Amino acid sequence: MRTVLISGASVAGPALAWWLRRYGFRPTVVERAPALREGGYKVDIRGAALDVIDRMGLRDEVRRRDTGMRLARLVNSSGAQLATMDAQLFGGREGDDAELMRGDLARILADATRDVEYLFDDSIAAMTPTADGVEVRFERGPGRTFDLVIGADGLHSTVRRLAFGPESAYLRPLGHHISIFSVRGEFGEDRTELMHPAPGRTVGVYRTAGAADAKALFLFPSPERGPDHRDVAGQKALLAAAFGGVGWRVPRLLDAMWEAPDFYLDSISQVRMDHWSTGRIGLVGDAGYGPSPASGQGTSLSLVGAYVLATSLAAAGGDPAAGFADYERRMRPFVEVNQRLAERNLKGMVLRSAAQIRFQTLMLRMMPHLPGRETMIRRVTEPIRKAATAITLPDAPAPRPA
Repeated sequence: MRTVLISGASVAGPALAWWLRRYGFRPTVVERAPALREGGYKVDIRGAALDVIDRMGLRDEVRRRDTGMRLARLVNSSGAQLATMDAQLFGGREGDDAELMRGDLARILADATRDVEYLFDDSIAAMTPTADGVEVRFERGPGRTFDLVIGADGLHSTVRRLAFGPESAYLRPLGHHISIFSVRGEFGEDRTELMHPAPGRTVGVYRTAGAADAKALFLFPSPERGPDHRDVAGQKALLAAAFGGVGWRVPRLLDAMWEAPDFYLDSISQVRMDHWSTGRIGLVGDAGYGPSPASGQGTSLSLVGAYVLATSLAAAGGDPAAGFADYERRMRPFVEVNQRLAERNLKGMVLRSAAQIRFQTLMLRMMPHLPGRETMIRRVTEPIRKAATAITLPDAPAPRPA
């Protein structure tokens, strides 16, 4: 049980490859994109995930790429400030919690796995289990056989579909869509998150420290039927229709959307599965238990899941069933408590009425002046902190050569 094919080169895949390599496995990472996906959106690393980053020796690299965000400002349709708050509180972060761009984290992990084989511009087309491995047919490259195959390929996982069935059986939509794309830096303010709430819709723009461009963020109720997740033109048309008539900078942002090189739109959905492995095929990160962007914990679950899976497989020796079983036993309670954050968070991210917007604005204005302010802040961050630390990481086995 030494050769492992990992599908996906974002966060979970390279993190898993790093740990497997340390434990003497020979991982190969296959990625559909022609190169490492740069850019993306802000991601948080908290609690147990920070411990994983420390055990990888990557804390300094992560800190060097911190977003440096300082403020969050709520604005009305004319751009006038309604309320302001510290960026750490706005993001539910405290203490050593880290925030960086997803693309920066992917680059850190890729650089740390330079001794791992990467197959870009390819994907798994078919998998055939055998008595002691998995025969894999690729879309472009020649077929190969691996001892194990792990899907780390996100919400729309190819490995999950091939091994477990259609994604409709496992995706649990939370009733909203999210869109993120890059715009010119002039749309944002340095190290500031600008948010404009409208009834049932939220739009934001942020620019991180040293960034030449800014990121636009849109949240809105899901349509009854939407375009396929690879139909980019259809997705852009959907977003334009959903935010028609919204003020502030929205018309200009939608104009810029048509030229955005990194446009992303998808449903805010969770992946719920009874088991994350079948035979010699397993899942990690969003592919197996994506908590949705509304949880704020997807990246942390990917990092912790990669560590626990690799550690469990290493401890199991040549018994993949035992390794997968130990991985699930350790991870499932952690996954469940973090998935529960999503619906709670989503209620505060998209407000349904003008009255709710007025109430939220009033509370944000009053918070700096209220007695017991620190207690109120702890109540905001406590559910996230508890979820982020709701696992005891297993000890890492001693490194061994491949």
